[in-house]
Amino acid sequence: MYTKEFEIRWSDIDANRHLANTAYINFMSHTRMAFLMENGFGQKDLAKHNLGPVVFYEHVYYFREVFAGEPVKVSLQLKGLSEDGMYFEFVHNFYDSKGRNFASCEMMGGWIDLKKRKLTGLPSEMIENLDSLPHTDDFKKLTKEDTRKHGRKPQDIDPELLK
Repeated sequence: MYTKEFEIRWSDIDANRHLANTAYINFMSHTRMAFLMENGFGQKDLAKHNLGPVVFYEHVYYFREVFAGEPVKVSLQLKGLSEDGMYFEFVHNFYDSKGRNFASCEMMGGWIDLKKRKLTGLPSEMIENLDSLPHTDDFKKLTKEDTRKHGRKPQDIDPELLK
């Protein structure tokens, strides 16, 4: 399992003196990017292929509080990947120093061509690198329909209502 360890800093604590929501997001992002950078997705690699990662959603589930004073570990597993590498789904789990799972997150994203500003697949070597991440037990090959599984669509409003 791929993991990163974090020390909870003063700036990671919220008004209730436990780990703030934003810290969870930051720790997950750091963990993902560390794995990617170690596996052929560094800035030079992404620039060479004109790629950037985009997040579609992050669903965080909180099980118990965690406080400053002990290190925490954040894991990363691959829950899904499309054949062309365009779509990916990760699972993060948060563990305290005693190995207790205090939070979990499912996130889905894709790769965007930074010139065309459109979703795009990955070169085959990058798909292989991403697929080397340990898989969850319920890993699946993703399709475009999986990216819409929650049925959320934008609902515009009359701009006059924003005044």
